[in-house]
Amino acid sequence: MDDSRKTALFVLNSLDKGCRTLDRILEDIQNKETALSRRDQALFHALVYGVLRWRGRLDWIIGLFSKIRIDKIEPAVMNILRLGLFQIIYLNRIPVSAAVNTSVEIAKSFASSPAAGFVNAFLRKAAGEYKKIPFPDPDKNPVSSLAVRKSFPEWLIKRWLNQFGLKETEALCDAINTIPQITVRSNSLRTTRDDLAERLAADVRQIENTTYSPDGIRFIKPDRPIPEIKAFKDGWFQVQDEAAQLVACLLNPRPGDTVLDACAGLGGKTGHIAQMMKNTGRLLAMDNQADRLQRLESEMKRLGISIVTTCNYDLAVPFDRRFSYMGFSGFDRILLDAPCSGLGVLRRNPDAKWSISANRFNRYKARQINFLNNLAQLVKPSGALVYAVCSTEPEENEEVIKGFLNKHPEFVVKNKLEGLPKNVYSLINQNQYLKTFPHINNMDGFFAVCFKRV
Repeated sequence: MDDSRKTALFVLNSLDKGCRTLDRILEDIQNKETALSRRDQALFHALVYGVLRWRGRLDWIIGLFSKIRIDKIEPAVMNILRLGLFQIIYLNRIPVSAAVNTSVEIAKSFASSPAAGFVNAFLRKAAGEYKKIPFPDPDKNPVSSLAVRKSFPEWLIKRWLNQFGLKETEALCDAINTIPQITVRSNSLRTTRDDLAERLAADVRQIENTTYSPDGIRFIKPDRPIPEIKAFKDGWFQVQDEAAQLVACLLNPRPGDTVLDACAGLGGKTGHIAQMMKNTGRLLAMDNQADRLQRLESEMKRLGISIVTTCNYDLAVPFDRRFSYMGFSGFDRILLDAPCSGLGVLRRNPDAKWSISANRFNRYKARQINFLNNLAQLVKPSGALVYAVCSTEPEENEEVIKGFLNKHPEFVVKNKLEGLPKNVYSLINQNQYLKTFPHINNMDGFFAVCFKRV
């Protein structure tokens, strides 16, 4: 099990350097084929995601018990303390002695020589006394109290308290800190949801249909990594949260349409759009990273999709008015799944809690409006443009809509939405915005709106 702990420390140290996201680091580790057993893989993931979920609370405890000021502790030693303390508090199957001893051994290998003694003394003291620690008084300082107890940065708690109030903020934090089920979308070009569920029954536990998406399935505890499951290899499904599945439903692409997926990424929504088009028509997948598009092309091949053309382009650069790429002169439907803060997907990406700062929202908003401005000219008359983000923050939601419409009177928010499953209309508010929340809908936090060019 030391390998899983050492690998977890490597991931946490890499995140501290700020160069790569958790997804990219985990991907690189997987590509290197580190020889972790299935049991070690489970512990490794529990440690990484657990420490990132509970880092704020762990750091509070470290600050109370450490003889060294928390900002003076070496970053690598700090992560060793977090890993050891997390095991002591949250992993009941690991004996305290094992959590302490392995942390000390790792400190001997990866930190300065006095660090091992410091780690040993700290963890032994914390193991005996952590249950007695005081948290900030909720009456005197509700922001600090909630931030420590729920393990979130104070600026984010303050923002959510202003938006949602105390009870709803607590519920949102609890939902984000809960390990989510795995959600997948059946590929209707090759199977049905019922047939997929039947085929997955031997590989996973607690299968259930998604509430709103007609193609989604949720489950837990796969017996093997998803890419090794036969149904995945055969192209029967893509991993995709239910909220993300609803975005393509809002776009409502039809067979024969000409469609642009403007920030296609790895092709989750591209695959969904293509299956809704029944693999007929034309679908352009655009992204500013060529390596993503190469992987998207492989993904489309796995799914049996043949209508996708890829285009490496940076949406921050305005299109020439004569823009025509491979015969695309305009689009019936465009999806902009815009880069954003990602605060709506903290359940699955807890590293973002600690990497996003409060002063970045206006930059996100400016970029999102710029992308919409650049795409507007490509929408055919009476065509649709869907804007979506995995964020519920006003700057990236309502303020973007207002900023775009102020510059583009030729667009309106579409008020007659076709193609949505009936129960999805309950998620559409009076402004015709689709909004989802982890604590209310058991899915990621998403915002989406459909514009029509009039």
